[in-house]
Amino acid sequence: MAWFRSRPLRSRLALLTAFAVAVAVAAVSLACWFVTRAQLEAELDSSLRSSRLDAASVDTLLDLCRQGTTPPPMAGGSYTVQVILANGSVCTSGQAAIPAAPADLAVARGQLTYALHTVKDEDGREMRVYTYPQQLPLGLTLAVSVARPLAEIDNSMSTLRWMLLLVSGIGVVGAGAAGLWVARTGLEPVNRLTGAVEHVAATEDLTVRIPVDGEDEIARLSRSFNAMTAALATSRDRQAQLIADAGHELRTPLTSLRTNIELLARSEKTGRAIPADDRRALMASVKAQMTELAALIGDLQELARPDTTRPGPLEVVPLHGILRSALDRARLRGPELTFVTDLAPWYVRAEPAAIERALVNVLDNAVKFSPPRGTVEVTLMRGELTVRDHGPGIPPDELPHVFERFWRSPSARSLPGSGLGLSIVARTVHQAGGSAILAPAPGGGTVATLRLPGAPTPPPSVVADEGRDEA
Repeated sequence: MAWFRSRPLRSRLALLTAFAVAVAVAAVSLACWFVTRAQLEAELDSSLRSSRLDAASVDTLLDLCRQGTTPPPMAGGSYTVQVILANGSVCTSGQAAIPAAPADLAVARGQLTYALHTVKDEDGREMRVYTYPQQLPLGLTLAVSVARPLAEIDNSMSTLRWMLLLVSGIGVVGAGAAGLWVARTGLEPVNRLTGAVEHVAATEDLTVRIPVDGEDEIARLSRSFNAMTAALATSRDRQAQLIADAGHELRTPLTSLRTNIELLARSEKTGRAIPADDRRALMASVKAQMTELAALIGDLQELARPDTTRPGPLEVVPLHGILRSALDRARLRGPELTFVTDLAPWYVRAEPAAIERALVNVLDNAVKFSPPRGTVEVTLMRGELTVRDHGPGIPPDELPHVFERFWRSPSARSLPGSGLGLSIVARTVHQAGGSAILAPAPGGGTVATLRLPGAPTPPPSVVADEGRDEA
């Protein structure tokens, strides 16, 4: 079995085909051999039954035996005829005597109407014997046995046996060759697929595609392989793009940090003190750049997770409660802004920390682009959250790019941020089964719309606890 499993697939298929054909041919050959033998024996028995002798011939045979003369063979020598008397004495027509079986004696005594059996004569030949009763003119009842050698059948069966063996051997060899050809032809798509996989493993070339023909299992496997390599290529491109974009975004604050730190180090080295106001501004700039770097690294860690991996266990959480907490943080970032809210209770199945971060990003985006002393309108109704600002808005040609990683509007280049906030929003909402849209607001500004599917309302005790927490 281990040897068989170590063989190539095409060899195993060819061997299995040859084995199956061999079993089938063997079964058919055996059935043919037994059916033919049974048919020949039936024909032999029929010929024996039709070879009855008349009373005169039997009487002549008995006279020869009484005279001590050996009767000559009868019927051209193809039959052996033997007369059996009730006392067990026999008279054979020129052939080797056949032992009188008990069934033959029973026929001679009138106990059976006939007997049909196989025995060996005195020469050791197997004979098929048919015994029937015969009534002589003088009223004597005896039995006559007509026999033919089974060698006639055995010779024919021997010839048939060798023919069946020859035909079976040719059939098995032919089946093995046909199985090998079918295996090679049928497995050619698998060979191409194997070659493609080996090529990808050796070269990491994900642009390889396998031609797909038909709708069978091999075609489905080829399509799946093509889809897999396409997905891997896209993932690798996105990873490379993420690294390039991250490097670009990190370069600016790091360069600014390096410049500010070099100024501080030069001041310490030369002993020339930096004016107090300039030093405070320099330290504030360093702090702001460190904060920006920390936020950027956190956003990168969030986006570095695979899209199919959730950041944490999903829970049924009150979206309205999390939104209130996010509004409190947004008010700290825009103390001069007015927030107009209308929040209806809504429960969603999501990861609490991730959904709160997404809401903070949406509100932070509205705070960032709102004019001084402007108004931000926040509405939550039946799972649809809208956040509208009254800022400059987003040009229509830039709307398709707002959820792309590191994309920033030319008008927002001077504002703080990494361009990852809305990407995180879109990803988190999508993981929760919802959708995110940014569109121009009527009368100016931008409106962000998040739609999240609802979840079963928690027990009243949990809702009461949430009410106390909000109070």
